[in-house]
Amino acid sequence: MNKTFDRYASVVFAAIGAFFVVSSRTIAESAYGSQVGPNLFPLILGIILILLSARLMFETRSYQQKEKEEAPHNLKRFLIMVFATLLYAFFLEDIGYIISTSIFLFVGFQVMGNKTWWKSALVAVLFTGAVYGLYVEILEGSLPGWPTWFGL
Repeated sequence: MNKTFDRYASVVFAAIGAFFVVSSRTIAESAYGSQVGPNLFPLILGIILILLSARLMFETRSYQQKEKEEAPHNLKRFLIMVFATLLYAFFLEDIGYIISTSIFLFVGFQVMGNKTWWKSALVAVLFTGAVYGLYVEILEGSLPGWPTWFGL
């Protein structure tokens, strides 16, 4: 870990979080057919980003001075995740939130190095189902659930 980089990154991420919070206040508070307004998600993400940035800034104070160690660059993993993210955004409406998010999470877990594919698949499906159930059923928000050709 690079102390200087982490400090700068925490400041940049805190600024991005503040931008999200301020910008979310300009979005309408309610949406047609949904109890949860479109301003809630960016507001929560901004607050979480600010809190995580503050934690990173706090943790950089406790870094021990070590010899210069360079972290290995994982360009292949990065490019796979960028490609997976682009595909996720492109196909979200067509194949629905549940299928696209489960596939995206599975790919992400495998790229991060999880050796057991069935555990990755199980966690991806359970997490996606829990988020979908919480947001759509309990908070009465709207997400594209299943593709129209799926029959549900």
